[in-house]
Amino acid sequence: MRAISAFVIAGTHSGVGKTTVSLGIMAALRQRGLKVQPFKIGPDFIDPGLHAKICRVPSYNLDGWMLSEDYNRRSFQNHAQNKDVTIVEGMMGLYDGRSGGTEEGSTAQMAKQLRLPVILVVDAAAMARSAAAMILGYRRFDPSVRLIGGIFNRVAGTGHSQYLREALRSLPGLTCFGAIPIDDRVKIPERHLGLTVAQERFLTHRFINRLGRLIAEHVDLDRLLARARSKMAAPVASPRTKAPTDKVPIAVASDQAFCFYYPDNLELLRNAGAQIKNFSPIRDRRLPAGVKGIYLGGGYPELYARELARNRPLRVAIRDFIEAGGPVYAECGGLMYLAATLTDCAARQYPMVGAYPFKTRMLPRLRALGYCEVLTRKKTFAAPGKKIRGHEFHHSEIYGSKGSRELDTAYLVKGTHGTTPCAGFRYRNYVAGYVHLHFGSNPEFAESFVTACRDVES
Repeated sequence: MRAISAFVIAGTHSGVGKTTVSLGIMAALRQRGLKVQPFKIGPDFIDPGLHAKICRVPSYNLDGWMLSEDYNRRSFQNHAQNKDVTIVEGMMGLYDGRSGGTEEGSTAQMAKQLRLPVILVVDAAAMARSAAAMILGYRRFDPSVRLIGGIFNRVAGTGHSQYLREALRSLPGLTCFGAIPIDDRVKIPERHLGLTVAQERFLTHRFINRLGRLIAEHVDLDRLLARARSKMAAPVASPRTKAPTDKVPIAVASDQAFCFYYPDNLELLRNAGAQIKNFSPIRDRRLPAGVKGIYLGGGYPELYARELARNRPLRVAIRDFIEAGGPVYAECGGLMYLAATLTDCAARQYPMVGAYPFKTRMLPRLRALGYCEVLTRKKTFAAPGKKIRGHEFHHSEIYGSKGSRELDTAYLVKGTHGTTPCAGFRYRNYVAGYVHLHFGSNPEFAESFVTACRDVES
């Protein structure tokens, strides 16, 4: 075992600035020359992408509902090896999870499972001494959560900072690690699915350096790292068989329109023998040479519908690949791209691949949000009756006729409000649905997808 600084950055609720604080600490520590391993609690894609941009390594999701405790622990221990610091960004509020009655899926649950200390980010813009009462309440709500202190965000100035620090000093065992002033120059842009993604390049060197300097000036990083020092266990072997030596080329859509992938999914595909070949549905006119399968993840196709529609050669190539029986797996944005048309937020309709006869359109309101469990029906890159867990989050819907084309039910989806029939669609050797599946909940899916691609005749 070796010593490492490891901690969770949690918030009192969504919108308090925990992502900005987390990114700032990562940037400040990177500026010191430290190797930082980031993690994100929950099913989010956007925050891990921002982490990876700053830390130069993938940021992995830890999830108390989608993934087993053993999987989360192995992921944490294995990816933290050879790093100086591990920073785990929480989700929503500290105790928010899958339901109001249990801690399942919450930041608190994960902090306890990994035995990590918690630093609570508090939006102090309209508070003074009351901020200490809030932090005390969070500590007493579940004493088994090791809450060691807080960072105050959106502080008005030196006088306000002094009030807050003085209030927290009255609570034994709780440390004020910093008080960060309001600075609109480091504000992260938002849109309908959350923060702006890293692929859109707003995280410039200037932005990152400014954010890192802001944190270094207003957060006591030395004290934080010392309080969060702990012993890190040795890597845990994964229960998997040896990867095949013959690599199978699989095309993965990767650009501004398609950027929602769990790093675990790609690693599990590689472990099963896949050779990942990235391509851009926006810019590339053809699929990568020799690919035996296609993986289309989620993202923002509605923002780039015009560019996707203009790239007719690639749309035709993908359609031909599907009609020839090539294995394809698509989810959410990938499903939208492979429908007949996509209607964007301005009610403009664009032609898409047309592998499915139905259409998709954006709505002004959230259409679906929450954890889901998939139950496979037929052979769907996993044997019938298999369960795979994931998450659904979108503002679009399917509409229009399914036409005369024969579509099979690939899987049923059990969510918060019951089971949805025919939520996963299959046509030929192509499967798509709105749910973002985490292959770590059932690695057989990744293995079976690679096997299906390997079996394709050249």
